[in-house]
Amino acid sequence: MTSPTASQPLFWPAAAWLATAIAGFIAPVTALLILANTPASPPVAVAVSPILALGMMGAGIIAASIIGKFWTGVGLALLNAVCLFGVSIAVGAPLQVGAAFALAALIASLSFAARGALFALSGAGKGWLIALFVVAGEAAILLTAMAMPDALPGWLLALLPAQWANMALAAALDGVGLGKAVWALIALAATALATLLVVRLWPKRWTYSVMFTTWIAMSALVYYQPGVILG
Repeated sequence: MTSPTASQPLFWPAAAWLATAIAGFIAPVTALLILANTPASPPVAVAVSPILALGMMGAGIIAASIIGKFWTGVGLALLNAVCLFGVSIAVGAPLQVGAAFALAALIASLSFAARGALFALSGAGKGWLIALFVVAGEAAILLTAMAMPDALPGWLLALLPAQWANMALAAALDGVGLGKAVWALIALAATALATLLVVRLWPKRWTYSVMFTTWIAMSALVYYQPGVILG
């Protein structure tokens, strides 16, 4: 796939990659450092999963939307997960790592990169701006929920793929396995497949109905399934 930014002025892809770096790495690392050095803030271990999910989303979805390459977005999201995990350990978060973390990170990366690849097609060279707004919106909701657990309704959180990734990563990093987050993983995988269907059959419009129906169905599954943690 030809890079959507190929015909844009030189500052355009530079701004896009800067946004990727800020959303994917600089902002999450800054947040982890602030939390580690602010006694009144939530414990770093509690904050790692939403910050990690948002960092992976920022790296995967924006990068894929810049160049229109799905697997590049997956790779950058996974690399981002490794880097942020290392920073989290360095600032003192007692985390577990293993096959559960690897699986959660992989499925989340696939889901985020699929959305970025779609934005690259639908955004006509400006898909990274759509991706940036999506990341900013989901970040605002997740961080609000982290700071004020009872401030937002559970159904709103259940609509967000970033929250699904948060749930899966939290279960993996706590060392309890993915049992409580299995439906979040299914939701991430299903929406990734539905989004890739749209990309594969572009520009056929009927595929959007499949994608949106899948998203709503998976959100309902996450929300109503007993045992999942929405906060």
